[in-house]
Amino acid sequence: MRRFACPRKAAARRVGAMITVSVLLAGCSTMSPERPHPEIELKALKVGVTKAIDTAPLRLAVERKLFEHSGLRVELVEQRDQHRTVSALKAGDVDIAFAGNLMLLNAAADGAELELQGEAYISGPNTMALVTLPGGGYDGPASKSDPVIAVDPHDDLGKLTTRSCLQTEGVDPGDIKFTELTFDKMMTALGHREIDAAWLTEPDISKAQKEYGAKIITDTARGAMQDFPMSSYAANKKRARENPRTFALFRSVFSKAQELANDPSVVRDMVGKFTSLDKTSVALVAIGTFPTSLNAVRLQRVADLMHNSGLVSERIDVSSLVPATTLPGSS
Repeated sequence: MRRFACPRKAAARRVGAMITVSVLLAGCSTMSPERPHPEIELKALKVGVTKAIDTAPLRLAVERKLFEHSGLRVELVEQRDQHRTVSALKAGDVDIAFAGNLMLLNAAADGAELELQGEAYISGPNTMALVTLPGGGYDGPASKSDPVIAVDPHDDLGKLTTRSCLQTEGVDPGDIKFTELTFDKMMTALGHREIDAAWLTEPDISKAQKEYGAKIITDTARGAMQDFPMSSYAANKKRARENPRTFALFRSVFSKAQELANDPSVVRDMVGKFTSLDKTSVALVAIGTFPTSLNAVRLQRVADLMHNSGLVSERIDVSSLVPATTLPGSS
């Protein structure tokens, strides 16, 4: 005999099932935001940074809480220069340090156990240049056979790029005289005619133009230095290997931030927040490229230049500094 279910009981069962599903869904929606990545070993990382334009994407990621939304808190530790960021990394005061590639590779050559976490910046036209003040008598790259050039005391890139650039103009690299000065002292020395030019990168180039009326003599991001890998982020290798998922998550989110920086307006907006430049000057800042992937072949170019120029005695194998694993889907 065919039986028919009681309509009242069937309705009760449907209501009960709906309540059960609703409770389960509510539980999932409540729990998910709290533990989006429960597998990471560390919940927070400290990153040493300078005011370089190279750091704009990382600052953007922190401001927009991209790391926080992924379950990782990133604290930026401001340092006066890249020498201090690397020193802080060696001392264990930060987990990751931003610095120029020459400085990081020099540290590795000296025995520092580093693991690269991401490339920060690649040069573009006029992102690094020789500048001078009007009336100084140094009107072009070939106007003096033995120019006196001020460079950053913590980065050999100024010397390398200046030699490369002026050599193409017929100047003997051996006749160039270098003096190491900070930005403010460079401007003072230019004003006193103690130097012929200063090697600067953005946003200091724009700052020198705005505040001191400086002019660009020549772009040094050309020739052999065109599209040159400028800077990266590095961690202590042992700490990174002991906490692989944490650092892989950092790299994944950082890559997304670098991708956002493909929009120059986003970068300029961020530069205006961490420099003293006004909106007019920020709009004129020359911007390079923010790579979204860590490319050992590209960085080997820097290592080989250092070896060929005598900065390091032995060739550095950059592939030994690259992480062994990354999160699925990261660049």
